[in-house]
Amino acid sequence: MSATSVLPRVVIVGRPNVGKSSIFNRVLGERRAIVEDEPGTTRDRVEADVEWLDRRFRLIDTGGYETNAENVYAGLIVEQIRTAIADAAIVVFVVDARDGLTASDYDVAEVVRRARRPTILVSNKADNEAREVAGIAEASALGFGEAIPVSALHDIGVGLMLDVVAAMLPESEPVVESDRVRIAIIGRPNVGKSMLLNALMGEQRVIVSDVAGTTRDAVDTELDAPQGKFLLVDTAGVRRPGKLGKGVELHSVMRATTAVERCDVAVLVVDGSEGVTSQDTHIAGIAIEHLKGLIIAVNKTDLWADQEERRARAEAQLRARMQFVPWAIVHFISALEGKGLDELLELAVAVKEARRRRVPTAELNAALNGAVRRHVPPLVRNKRFKLFYATQAGAEPPMFVLFVNDPALVHFSYRRYLERAIRESYDFDGTAIKLVFRARSEDDSRS
Repeated sequence: MSATSVLPRVVIVGRPNVGKSSIFNRVLGERRAIVEDEPGTTRDRVEADVEWLDRRFRLIDTGGYETNAENVYAGLIVEQIRTAIADAAIVVFVVDARDGLTASDYDVAEVVRRARRPTILVSNKADNEAREVAGIAEASALGFGEAIPVSALHDIGVGLMLDVVAAMLPESEPVVESDRVRIAIIGRPNVGKSMLLNALMGEQRVIVSDVAGTTRDAVDTELDAPQGKFLLVDTAGVRRPGKLGKGVELHSVMRATTAVERCDVAVLVVDGSEGVTSQDTHIAGIAIEHLKGLIIAVNKTDLWADQEERRARAEAQLRARMQFVPWAIVHFISALEGKGLDELLELAVAVKEARRRRVPTAELNAALNGAVRRHVPPLVRNKRFKLFYATQAGAEPPMFVLFVNDPALVHFSYRRYLERAIRESYDFDGTAIKLVFRARSEDDSRS
């Protein structure tokens, strides 16, 4: 266990399209949040840890505050913003120096004022002296003091804003934090990913909606449960490559892939009322490509009339469609009814342990040599592959290096056979493993 701190939370709020995500990304120095010229692009909260002037804090980007009845997400976003402000040590209230104040700015000001949190007013898009002066003067009407003029696009004034944030931060309290199991919740749109996260958390931590594709950003959520400590990442629904739209949808897929890259275990949520689709197999391939753990969570089992018969049929169909990943763990859940969720977390812990497992070299060679004796390698171009010895080179993911006479002689089917031999000898259920074949002469292997 390592000592860390409970970081104070700095929340960026404002109406849509004032540049909140642009400020967030400028601070991080990377395109962590989605930025598009489309109002309301950011819906869920996006968080990242930041260090400035030897002070550390968690920066939180939120959706644009609006009460437009025509926006199906408006009420959901507003609730998310209120929750974020309630937990904030500092609120960064962003307005637009170019377009001036609107009625929505005054609505946001009222919400922030009622929360009684320390607030920094920022006038973004102040990229020339005239806008800077006008923006400061107009923003003062909101009652939060003089605004800090910035231009996130041109990196003007952002450092000054961070200086003020650092000066206002409260002292963080040291705590002991354990290593968390990082779980990426992935799947097609509208299969219940956000509902699963909320059911695990026991609260409306992310937006849940019947509208496909509600979640666009990857949202990190810490969960402390009896089964262990977890970091849950709810991701955007991944569409088929041919159906990706420009802008936001493309960014969503990139965020989902990035979430998989950061996780230990990917939980692929499948709609139990529809069965496994070709898109489900494509998404599973993302986890396999990145050598992650994989649990296939069959959701919406509450819709099944005959539970036993439907479960048997669903697993048979799933295994047939997912033949390329026989080591994945299949688990049945109902996010709506909260069924199977404790077991899901237990499985994630077990997969994490499997990813850390190490096999003694002597035992590994005994298992592989036995496999080679049982099934002699096939001839390839009148030559036969010969295994000299093997060793485990790493964990998370488990990686095994096999020294052979010629890697080109290892047929892909025999590679799979050797992988099965390792899996049958040791418990690597639920995680990808990697086999690397390296050339070494017979004389070298004896030295």
